[in-house]
Amino acid sequence: MEQQARIAVFAGSARTGSLNRKLALVAAGHARDLGARVTVIDPAQHRLAIYDGDDETESGVPETARRLRNLLVGQDGFIIASPEYNSSISPLLKNSIDWVSRPDGDTPGLVAFRGKVAGLVSAAPGALGGLRGLVHLRAILGNIGMIVVPQQHAVGNAGTAFDEAGNLVRDADDRAVRAVADAVTSLARSRLTG
Repeated sequence: MEQQARIAVFAGSARTGSLNRKLALVAAGHARDLGARVTVIDPAQHRLAIYDGDDETESGVPETARRLRNLLVGQDGFIIASPEYNSSISPLLKNSIDWVSRPDGDTPGLVAFRGKVAGLVSAAPGALGGLRGLVHLRAILGNIGMIVVPQQHAVGNAGTAFDEAGNLVRDADDRAVRAVADAVTSLARSRLTG
């Protein structure tokens, strides 16, 4: 029997009504349909102060970062719905990566990321859909040892891209997000068995 890949899905925004939180839920649904065991992470439950080396020296890694790291360590892959802030990624997402990647006592840095599979999606009101931010996120994740699948999708004009139930209204967007979920789930599963 084939092993079930464990996939964490989360958005780089904690804002109520966030387009990327809606997109994360769409991606999570596709990953479940493809046989993954999905954990949806609510970024609002993992808020962290901005990373500061002096704070870390004085107080250590915050308990919130430890909980998030422990949650991510147990996953085989991630699907990240990343908003675009000034052509890059959101401070919330970057700060979470920075804290979770810190060594902590006997726990090495990057343990939550190295060797894991990642897939990237984004949604934005503009025509490019947050595509420019995905370039930065892909570089960051690659540099911390993640395997980022080539499939990605940016949902442009995202203010009208979802129906009232949170589904994507354009078939092309939905198929592309499913392709990202499929790539992550398939690669994560193959790494478990191979």
